[in-house]
Amino acid sequence: MRDLDWRSFDVLVVDDEEDNLDAFRFAFRKSFTLHYALGGQQALDLIERIDPAVIVSDQRMPGMNGIDFLKKAKERRPDTVGVLLTAYADLAVLIEAVNSGSVERYIQKPWDSKELTVILRQAIGNFATVRENRRLRDQLAHYAGYLEREQRDPIDFGEITGESAALKELSERIALGAPTSSPVLIEGEPGSEKEVVARAIHVGSPREEKPFVKVTCAAFRGDALERELFGWQRGAFDGAFTDRAGRFELAHRGTIYLDDLAAPSPSLQGRLLRALESGEIERIGATEPTPVDVRVVVSLTPSLEAAWASGDVLADLAARLSVFPVRLPRLRDRREDIRALAEHFLRKYARRNPRAATALSGEAVAKLEAYAWPGNVRELENVIERAAILSRSDVIQPEHLAFAARPGLPVAQAASSTPGAAPLLVAPTAPFEPFDPRPSRSSSPDLGEIIGGSRIDLDSQLDDIERRELLAALARCNGNKAEVARSLGVQRTTLYYRLKRLGIES
Repeated sequence: MRDLDWRSFDVLVVDDEEDNLDAFRFAFRKSFTLHYALGGQQALDLIERIDPAVIVSDQRMPGMNGIDFLKKAKERRPDTVGVLLTAYADLAVLIEAVNSGSVERYIQKPWDSKELTVILRQAIGNFATVRENRRLRDQLAHYAGYLEREQRDPIDFGEITGESAALKELSERIALGAPTSSPVLIEGEPGSEKEVVARAIHVGSPREEKPFVKVTCAAFRGDALERELFGWQRGAFDGAFTDRAGRFELAHRGTIYLDDLAAPSPSLQGRLLRALESGEIERIGATEPTPVDVRVVVSLTPSLEAAWASGDVLADLAARLSVFPVRLPRLRDRREDIRALAEHFLRKYARRNPRAATALSGEAVAKLEAYAWPGNVRELENVIERAAILSRSDVIQPEHLAFAARPGLPVAQAASSTPGAAPLLVAPTAPFEPFDPRPSRSSSPDLGEIIGGSRIDLDSQLDDIERRELLAALARCNGNKAEVARSLGVQRTTLYYRLKRLGIES
């Protein structure tokens, strides 16, 4: 017998005689949570308000006999286990009732309390199994839909590649925190491996075989994020035509990863705090809590204090999220990892494009190691992908490396901690480092045309326009990639490629 809390399940007892109900109350009130009804109609009214695991009904009752009552009760509560008490051995009637599915067990009077205790426990166990199987099927269906909407490439993004002391310290910290169920706060600059670390924490935990659900918080505006996380009841707001489970229910017994949770609303903060402290959530518009077992991982750029400095954040929520902080090292602080990461990305794009370069020259490696990498690992991947396309040979040379400018950040700077590194000669106003593979310059500027004293790069302009349009489409569709692909008239695989190429995590 499973280890169940028998009193957490409701048992409804139906009889037309008070004495019989009193006898049942005396025998079982300490073992089960009992409800009573005098006759079938009163019991039907009662099950509109309670969800009984077991209904024990007398057979001979005026107005509505036990078999007819249990048939109607099963129509309203299909999972309920029906038990019939009878003093008459009318086998033909009982066999018909059992075959119809409205009666699972029947017991002849006078009943024995020990025997009936075993029967009630078995019935509750069956009810609990049916409910758990339904919950798992629903969760699986929701998760299958989630997988359909999300890009499910193998963990890549450099994985956690490198031999630097900073990366080894990060790996040790992940190994310490992964086996627990405590919340994890991942802090790091834009472009650092926050999602990779979140997945590593999930894979290293006992929840590895359970769902890992990522939520890109920036893709949801206003109340949309709260609805996405906690779900809603039908009629909770305009457009809520059906009940819907949220991402927390989808991640039950697994891990939910909240990517860049910045400035949550007071209502969302309260719901998150309740989920973290009590393991309970409420759908929007619901009055009853839903228990969930979810490990929460949150990423912020760059830190909890910096991200929420301008907003009022519940001190208790900040404290709960900061139980186990993980700070990701910047790429410029672990330059010894740059070559390994660059070679990893070269192998990755060589698999996709047989004509791409497969090696780095020593001069190219030196140039990569001298750059400041304000965009961290994501920027390195973009630079290597671009260089693999530009190179006409198997080896990437320094002139194939072009670095993108970022507002408020230097386009290129040598690390002061890197002795002997040559500074990069890149104009700070240029969208990309000037690149011309020809040995001599032409007097006619083509794509690098000089306008108003600044260089304009057509590729970067087009990328910026495409990035803005994709972000707007994601916002309109609440992050649903299938809807975005349909609205833009492109294949979903094409959309995934464009999102990843432009560094849009959604």
